[in-house]
Amino acid sequence: MKSRFLFALMFAGASATASAAPPTLEPLLNSIAERLEIADQVALSKWDSHKPVEDKKREQEVIASVVAQAQSYKLDPAAAEQFFSAQIEANKLVQYTHLSDWQFQGKAPDDPRPDLVKQIRPQLDELQKSLLKQLADFTPQRTDPQCPQWLAEAVHEPLNDPLRQLAMIRATAELCIYKG
Repeated sequence: MKSRFLFALMFAGASATASAAPPTLEPLLNSIAERLEIADQVALSKWDSHKPVEDKKREQEVIASVVAQAQSYKLDPAAAEQFFSAQIEANKLVQYTHLSDWQFQGKAPDDPRPDLVKQIRPQLDELQKSLLKQLADFTPQRTDPQCPQWLAEAVHEPLNDPLRQLAMIRATAELCIYKG
């Protein structure tokens, strides 16, 4: 089930009008992909425990933590909240898909099962700090007219897994800010 996707954003010549993606995008996309991989482990935990994917209390805790930390990363709290809401939705998409697939197959993979509370959530909490920093680093480029093109090329090129591609699209859907 492990499928590490690393993004190499070197497509300056991919389009006659596209400019090269800024170096701040690649680490952000890699961290988003890492968070989506952790969703696989969360789905296994939910399968074993028969708990629902939807966990409003945990989602509210994550969002409250992000909003509280945003200013220390020089981020607008509302922008950080929007970004992390998208990460949560993308993760739930992965979880729902896996659970449906496993239900159809009648079993989940025999992968190791890390503890949700003691191992997975601390990983997510640590990754949250990286994502906040990387979002802050990328924020000046969010309004660049090329931003949607950078994202489209990044999330379509390296992915042969339709679920990962869809989850990345959802996770980055509001990353670019359109100024009109």
